[in-house]
Amino acid sequence: MTTIASWNVNSLRVRLEQVSEWLQRIEPDVLGLQETKVTNENFPLNAFDDLGYKAVFSGQPTYNGVALISRQPAQDVATELDGFPDEQKRVLVATFGEVRILNLYVPNGRSVDSEAYEYKLEWLQALCAQLRKELRNHKHVVAMGDFNIAPEDRDVHDPTAWEESVLCSAKERQALAEILSLGYKDTFRLFDNQDKSFSWWDYRAAAFRRNMGLRIDLILASDAMSARCTASLVDIEPRKLERPSDPVSYTHLTLPTILLV
Repeated sequence: MTTIASWNVNSLRVRLEQVSEWLQRIEPDVLGLQETKVTNENFPLNAFDDLGYKAVFSGQPTYNGVALISRQPAQDVATELDGFPDEQKRVLVATFGEVRILNLYVPNGRSVDSEAYEYKLEWLQALCAQLRKELRNHKHVVAMGDFNIAPEDRDVHDPTAWEESVLCSAKERQALAEILSLGYKDTFRLFDNQDKSFSWWDYRAAAFRRNMGLRIDLILASDAMSARCTASLVDIEPRKLERPSDPVSYTHLTLPTILLV
């Protein structure tokens, strides 16, 4: 069984101990991190090496930043979407064995009447084109990360309150639907997971305790990859810690073992 996970850590420096403990507890094959908020020069590579993991990363100070932590070395690494040069470090693409993985920190969008929202929609168009190309070149593709989009009303604690707000607007959801229509599945919905299962809660108003959240962290898989998926869930334990981060979304996939002689 192969375990692939995604986690918005909201500062790797602050939560390196949590990430290290989680890696030892779950032992995933690949972990995608978002919002690492650390430059490449200051990435804590030795901490992962000590645990038997390799890492590739694309970072900047204070904001954004993505990393892939893995048992196998990453191959064919890319750090931006094709045809969409961007100073913001939001994309990390790599191949592990026969699996192509895109680790993504999708722009938040701020508000539906902002320039940041238009940038988000343009970014999602570029992502759609990238994922179309990846399917032409790879059979087993995973696109995971903080998508900053709640796919459906059942992924929102109060759909009426969030209606046409950023993260839940029709244009964002349509952009995600176009990606899925290429031949991808939202792996969480392949299984009998409960509605009102969320991956993000505001830190105010006791939102976590009251389960006032949204499911905006997703693991999408190509049809061929989805067929091998045996479970997909959200680990909320990290959200309960003293210095909490977002929960971890992860999926178990049964893959063939390849022996080269």
